[in-house]
Amino acid sequence: MEETRGTRSTTPPEAPSEPGVRVLVVDDEPLVRSGLTAVLSAAPDLHVVAAVGGGGALEAVHRHRVDVVLLDLRMPDVDGLTVLAGLSRLPRRPAVAVLTTFHADDQVAAALAAGADGYLLKDTDPDLLVRHVRELARGAGVLSPGVTAAVVAGFVRSRGSAPARQALRRLSPREHEVLVLLTEGAPNAEIARRLFVSVPTVKEHVGTVLAKLGVSNRVQAAVLAVRAGLADGA
Repeated sequence: MEETRGTRSTTPPEAPSEPGVRVLVVDDEPLVRSGLTAVLSAAPDLHVVAAVGGGGALEAVHRHRVDVVLLDLRMPDVDGLTVLAGLSRLPRRPAVAVLTTFHADDQVAAALAAGADGYLLKDTDPDLLVRHVRELARGAGVLSPGVTAAVVAGFVRSRGSAPARQALRRLSPREHEVLVLLTEGAPNAEIARRLFVSVPTVKEHVGTVLAKLGVSNRVQAAVLAVRAGLADGA
């Protein structure tokens, strides 16, 4: 596994892919990288392929086949939003969850707006962290409940509930059902099972929902739905 703070890598080309979820940890603190690596590597289906600082993130993604990126936002060399912007330009972008504390809600809101698939607190319970990484790999968004209200408020501050409700009216009944399940955090396979359709059909519906709502990922769609009052039957 690669461990570096900057852009330079001394890791030889990787061996053939292992089965399971391949995770990249991006954080400027070696202790945090080591801790996250230890927690994730204890799960038999999770493989930390690299643990790097912000300056090494894009190189690591190019070097390894990465499924999930855990991305710190506040780093001195290259900040998380810059890394996220670079990842968003890739043709096959891995799922990205930002790492934060209670004091970074404004930055997390910016990260969600920039396309992050979720956010996690650095003090997340290890078992829950493992579960969240698996959910990200399956295509679900992850939202730590401890600061959800603050982050949602920051993300939708510029969007009133009326425009959000108007956006939801553009959805077909089936697309509305899909959005309800997205809001619950259900991955594609779970949506397919509950709606009695195939996973490729779900992927099609999800793409259409995102396009109609004018958002770039499932987390943004769920936040918009909450803002529109979907949980209250809107």
